[in-house]
Amino acid sequence: MNWQLILDSVGPIALGGLTGTIPLTLASFALGLLIAIGMALMRISGSAVLSGIARVYISIIRGTPMLVQLFVIFYGMPQIGITLDPWPSAIIALSLNVGGYAAEIIRAAILSIPRGQWEAGAMIGMSRGQTLARIVLPQAARVSVPPLSNTFISLVKDTSLTSVILVTELFRVAQRIAAPSGEFLTVYLVAAAVYWVICFVLALGQDSVERRLDRYAV
Repeated sequence: MNWQLILDSVGPIALGGLTGTIPLTLASFALGLLIAIGMALMRISGSAVLSGIARVYISIIRGTPMLVQLFVIFYGMPQIGITLDPWPSAIIALSLNVGGYAAEIIRAAILSIPRGQWEAGAMIGMSRGQTLARIVLPQAARVSVPPLSNTFISLVKDTSLTSVILVTELFRVAQRIAAPSGEFLTVYLVAAAVYWVICFVLALGQDSVERRLDRYAV
């Protein structure tokens, strides 16, 4: 085991996580969550057209590998005249992927809220939209936090796939360090350790948030 290489590579790889992996994860998750909310509302809208569009979108996203989605956007789109840089391509692909998976989580959370909550909103003069925004969604948010947190943590690891479209993130930095020396095992183990630390810290944060939300559980 090359301990000097480990010491020399920890800093750059960790920096790649801070400047690449984490910003990419945050941007993609935020945009993906907006997509997911829209798709979830379309699924429960009662409109056959909107529900059908959401079903098709979710089916395509969940039925195709993320790596293929990345390749379609970065390498495929230029063939129809749409050329994107690596970072926008990565954010779009990751966001669409998160949207497809998180949509079903949010839909299930909304449907888990008792129908009496809708009726209570109607009784005090709220429209269906107001009831959804002020009563149902806040309760659904608490229910959906654990699975959405798991999606967020998984996204941290999935960002490593963006190295194939030349995005400079944690794993891409590790590849650059390993290539000249040929010490792939050592460097990739360091990268794995950095990923584990990031996910471990996020898991601790998830536990803290869940404990706080449990105080408001009925």
